[in-house]
Amino acid sequence: MTTTVTAGRTAGGREGAFADAVRDEASLRRFLHGLPGVDHVGVERRAATLATRSIKKESKLQALDMAVSMIDLTTLEGADTPGKVRSLCAQARRPDPDHPDVPSVAAVCVYPDLAGVAVEALKGSGVAVAAVATAFPSGRSSRAVKLADTALAVEAGATEIDMVIDRGAFLTGRYGAVFDEIVAVKEACGSAHLKVILETGELAGYDDVRRASWLALLAGADVIKTSTGKVSPAATLPVVQVMLQAVRDWHRATGEHRGVKAAGGIRTAKDAIRHLVAVNEVAGPAWLTPELFRFGASSLLGDLLRQRRTQLEGHYTDRDHIGGA
Repeated sequence: MTTTVTAGRTAGGREGAFADAVRDEASLRRFLHGLPGVDHVGVERRAATLATRSIKKESKLQALDMAVSMIDLTTLEGADTPGKVRSLCAQARRPDPDHPDVPSVAAVCVYPDLAGVAVEALKGSGVAVAAVATAFPSGRSSRAVKLADTALAVEAGATEIDMVIDRGAFLTGRYGAVFDEIVAVKEACGSAHLKVILETGELAGYDDVRRASWLALLAGADVIKTSTGKVSPAATLPVVQVMLQAVRDWHRATGEHRGVKAAGGIRTAKDAIRHLVAVNEVAGPAWLTPELFRFGASSLLGDLLRQRRTQLEGHYTDRDHIGGA
């Protein structure tokens, strides 16, 4: 880490509220290891309590629509084709053709080489195009390759970039290297929003999740994201709580809102609603918007739509009669 690097946001940079924290490698380490430890028992107990909450029918329909509007509808497979991406984009625009009042999803997330296909297919829809970058999902490549990966997506028209941190650097305590890489990618994003994937399933525990969250926020992340979806465990409710605490505390210190994206392992409407309850109670109602909370998912949408029809029609619709993977 150099002493001349400036974080991506004024509030987190050398002139802002955390100027001392990012002055040099030693200062960054001191700040991250000075963060309060996570109460492991408390966070898991609270997650278990949140999982038992129930909501009324009227509120449930609203929650289902909210969850749909927060989805980054995702395909990240080696066998992805332009045709598959166009089909996904059509579903993103109109998730349930029989019910046009269902909101569009927040974004479609693809590999950088298919971002242009998604941009063309979603033109005029209001649905954003997100692209993974920085040698997703491993993050194992040179800085030059990672920045070229980002540039490819941005030049194709992606307005959101999902990068992965160098977990090897983080886990060996090279926090400055991780910080500098996020700052560099943020600069390469231009006006595109940057989501920083922590890959929490590879971190040592909740304290590491807290440190990685703050490291990403200090470096300029617009959104901190749990996982690539390629590693298990991915988005667990306790981990998401820790990340929500980080963005809440960041806002209290700087006045800035940063977001959270829960990705991987959230497959049912029940799971999604539990996360929305956590967002409301941990971060606050201001985060209950697609700008500040997202679900990264491929199969979640189908269950949300089925549960929505159940609420409206009084009976469950099977998988074969509704959209969604």
